[in-house]
Amino acid sequence: MSKSNNQAWNTKYGPRRVRHEAPTLAEAITAAQGMSDDLNEQAEIAAALIGLPADQVRAELLKTASPRKNVVTSVAFVGPASAPRTIVVERKQPHRRRA
Repeated sequence: MSKSNNQAWNTKYGPRRVRHEAPTLAEAITAAQGMSDDLNEQAEIAAALIGLPADQVRAELLKTASPRKNVVTSVAFVGPASAPRTIVVERKQPHRRRA
């Protein structure tokens, strides 16, 4: 956990803390696959998200299956411009009709 986990602020309901967890390698790869189709770009994005060398991420990226092309993806950048932004990647599977 990071050092910022102990930061608390007082609200009218009492002190509040936010739990901060760094993304796992699998989560970073999923986010990178949602933002780019190029394998090298995916490795660079995932490496930047979790702070690992790009070569190590690229090795894990090659082990994972590529995402399906018919999945709807939306990417949202959340947070104020002065703070590090949070990236939210949502994947929605298309509805399949049963015959």
